[in-house]
Amino acid sequence: QVQLVESGGGLVQAGGSLRLSCAASGGRFNTYQMAWFRQAPGKEREFVAAISWTGDSAYYADSVKGRFTISRDNAKDTVYLQTNSLKPEDTAVYYCAARIPTGGSAFYIETRRYDYWGQGTQVTVSS
Repeated sequence: QVQLVESGGGLVQAGGSLRLSCAASGGRFNTYQMAWFRQAPGKEREFVAAISWTGDSAYYADSVKGRFTISRDNAKDTVYLQTNSLKPEDTAVYYCAARIPTGGSAFYIETRRYDYWGQGTQVTVSS
């Protein structure tokens, strides 16, 4: 059973930065496509970013492109989300997710495409 544990959330002023981490255990991390999603109060969970199993390609939601960077360290079974130039509208619970490989290199933005989820970490951006 794969377990994902996020950390690094907190309260930050607008324009600030946070580095989120997601540590994986119990599976073959270096074969999974990994992603970050977020969910604000009263809203659906939305895609933020995804990274290939090798770490050499990534895909971002338009709302975070140029401000957030996803990366991974397969030696540490960890995926990161560096968030810069944070805005109040970035306030949400951030979740990491893992997708068991099924072939191909496409990135997926739908929650149903991912097999494992963490418990989330809260990011609050004050204005």
